[in-house]
Amino acid sequence: MTDTERTAAPREHTAPAAGTRGRPRLRGLGGGLLWAGGLLLLALSVAVAVTIGPARISVVDVWSAVASHLGIGEARLSPIRDGIIWNLRMPRTLLAAVCGAGLAVCGTVMQSLLRNPLADPFVLGVSSGASTGAVLVVVLGVGGGAISLPAGAFIGALCSFALVMLLSHTLGGSTDRVVLSGVAAMQLFSALTSFVVMTAADAEQTRGVLFWLLGSLGGVGWTDVWLCSAVLAVALLVCLGHARTLDAFAFGQEAAAALGVHVGRTRTVLLCTTALLTAALVSSAGAIGFVGLVLPHAARALAGSGHRRLLPVTALAGAVFLVWVDTLARTVLDPQEVPVGVVTALIGVPAFVLVLYRTRRAT
Repeated sequence: MTDTERTAAPREHTAPAAGTRGRPRLRGLGGGLLWAGGLLLLALSVAVAVTIGPARISVVDVWSAVASHLGIGEARLSPIRDGIIWNLRMPRTLLAAVCGAGLAVCGTVMQSLLRNPLADPFVLGVSSGASTGAVLVVVLGVGGGAISLPAGAFIGALCSFALVMLLSHTLGGSTDRVVLSGVAAMQLFSALTSFVVMTAADAEQTRGVLFWLLGSLGGVGWTDVWLCSAVLAVALLVCLGHARTLDAFAFGQEAAAALGVHVGRTRTVLLCTTALLTAALVSSAGAIGFVGLVLPHAARALAGSGHRRLLPVTALAGAVFLVWVDTLARTVLDPQEVPVGVVTALIGVPAFVLVLYRTRRAT
């Protein structure tokens, strides 16, 4: 019996059957080991990824620099090497981990809410809205210099999501209406972005905007890391608080309502949470696709379908995945940098085809 079935099952008989008294404890132990292993793998991935680049840096140098800045030990590196680690590579690598975790969590929640294995964070048009907001700031100078590119992207993402919610509510509010409204908003804001770039941008602006739109973690700082980390922490807590509700949605909206779930309110809260998280991540790192589509399916193979266990595992898997994707993107054609979204697309498209094939076989 799955976690979802346990949520839906009657609770009259709570005594465990003979021979099964140890299973919950073993299962919890397995989940703890899985999370501990994921955290260890993430820490090692970050430490090793920071060492990769033109400047020769060891893992010991990384730990020394981190300990020094945390006040644990004394700095034993030159100012240049310390700056490369702490000011350049570490914030970029950590932001990659945060973005990977956030996008993967958003994909997990949306696939459960919409009951669509192909749903990802950009199905609501949030990415397209963020792209339009960024282009308006960079190309047309909206805000008169008072609004930065990340701020413009965040505002554009919120506007796009507001349009999606308005359209879906007007059309009835069902899950298929939400998806269709997201597709409409995505096409609208993509067209607006293309129109502005083609009519008002010069060659240099066009190249910079297009590079950012494809996903870029270059030039990020600690402010981006702290902001996105805070939004991720809040969003993850909200989603974990609704873990049993997400399990109930696996049976469909009618079954969830029969189990006492307030379907409309819950869906609105979780969709708003994922939209805000996606907007924050896109405003700092640009549009990075396929993470929210691919990683939830991989995490389910490891952790099962129960969301209390699935969400943390998905976050860790997404974080490790994007750390290494970003490392590959900035080193494979050194000194030229490949947009992160290009690499995730190259990896994600075959996985997308695999998901389509499995979905077709299941039907």
